Amino acid sequence: MEVRAAVAHQAGKPLSIETVHLEGPRAGEVLIEMKATGICHTDAYTLSGADPEGIFPSVLGHEGAGVVVEVGPGVSSLKRGNHPGTRISFVTGVVIGT
Repeated sequence: MEVRAAVAHQAGKPLSIETVHLEGPRAGEVLIEMKATGICHTDAYTLSGADPEGIFPSVLGHEGAGVVVEVGPGVSSLKRGNHPGTRISFVTGVVIGT
């Protein structure tokens, strides 16, 4: 599916709002339609260029609120329609291109 994301192309540069391809959830994963997100200290560290493990281009962010729109195989603790009032932890690490 095609989604919009704030992409970091290199350290110290502004994020670029772009359309990127996102696969559906795999086993043990859920797809969340984000309603709000932010840039945390770790993301700011990566964007600064000081993070030796920083990979560009990438979509940063691992904190936010949203609605579960799809669940992958083996997921039983969440279901479609769970919303920001549901405690959800997630990790992103989407790398755009190689």
